[in-house]
Amino acid sequence: MKLNLQHIPRVETISKEDFIKNYFKPQKPVVIERFIHHWPAYKKWNLDYIKNIAGEKTVPLYDDRPVDYKDGFNEPHAKMKMSDYIDLLKREPTKFRIFLWNVLKEVPQLQKDFTFPDFGLRLMKKMPMLFFGGTDSHTFMHYDIDLANIFHFHFQGKKQVILFDQKQNKYLYKIPHSLIVREDIDFSNPDFKKWPALQKAKGCECELNHGEVLYIPEGYWHYMSYITPGFSMSLRAIARHPKNLGKAIYNIIVMRNFDNLMRRLKGQDWIDWKNRQAIKNNK
Repeated sequence: MKLNLQHIPRVETISKEDFIKNYFKPQKPVVIERFIHHWPAYKKWNLDYIKNIAGEKTVPLYDDRPVDYKDGFNEPHAKMKMSDYIDLLKREPTKFRIFLWNVLKEVPQLQKDFTFPDFGLRLMKKMPMLFFGGTDSHTFMHYDIDLANIFHFHFQGKKQVILFDQKQNKYLYKIPHSLIVREDIDFSNPDFKKWPALQKAKGCECELNHGEVLYIPEGYWHYMSYITPGFSMSLRAIARHPKNLGKAIYNIIVMRNFDNLMRRLKGQDWIDWKNRQAIKNNK
């Protein structure tokens, strides 16, 4: 059996009026295929270009190892020069990924290659983030701490994306006081005997190609798997729904600090308890 996933709708291009009416207001994802063909980035952005322009930068790397109580928030598992990392991506499959790499802070000249699009939402212009991955690398299923509206622009290669809305929480083995689900679930090939509740989850999926844009609505769970080496850029707009905005404030001010405190006090016992609760809450 496979996950119950529908294909995310695809449009060639879209006006901001149609986007607001058909996707933002009903909070539905969509893939826009030809929205950034006028950007210099559409022709220029590939791994070789990034290596040439940012090869000397030291970048933080993350893999798919389980969360450890000693890990700080977003603490990297390794560091490497961007040139060496891109050579690794092109040479062989690797679990190492880059995420939340701030374009404006790290390589300001990349800003010349794109403009902030008008989707009818106010984008956070100081937070364009890049994400890199190699063949077969993937993120954990998670949602973003601020429950933002996300516009995910993909460059080079192919990437699989699986989405669930917050209504599916009770089927996903969500970790308490966290933004992730059980890290030992393989969403590309789930074991329903081990994780039977997943059979009830209803989600959607797509495959992103170079130059395509995926809109991820507020608070959606997302799992991303790199079919081939590549990278993406995310632009975001603050959550507009009052309930989601309230959750975002709670996550940032209360939940994150409480979780960090419990890690310091309880150590690995806290992580193990949360993992057990994720199973207990889905029975």
